[in-house]
Amino acid sequence: MALGDPTRRDLLRRLADGPVRVVDLAAEHAISRPAISKHLRVLADAGLVSADDRGRERHYRLERAGLTPVRALLDELAPAAAVPERVLDGLDLEVRRTGRDRRTSHRGSATIQPEEETG
Repeated sequence: MALGDPTRRDLLRRLADGPVRVVDLAAEHAISRPAISKHLRVLADAGLVSADDRGRERHYRLERAGLTPVRALLDELAPAAAVPERVLDGLDLEVRRTGRDRRTSHRGSATIQPEEETG
């Protein structure tokens, strides 16, 4: 898989900022320029990057549309919410209501206690 290699993921992160020359990408990694080119070829075959030749230089750029299938797979694999949002909203309301009832109850009992002691 194209995204399985950490060097390729680093390359994608770098290309997210805009087009970059191959020589600059190679300078940022501890591997050879031909090795970087091979990684870029894998990413290009996967539709994640594309290259533009500008004179003698080759500039690579991220193809964001190529990330759509990756995003769809990640969304498919992500666990569904264990508790629906509406249930959490109801729980929040109940917690607030209980807290308010307890505060009201404590205030009422604080005023009643002194009267009971005197009477």
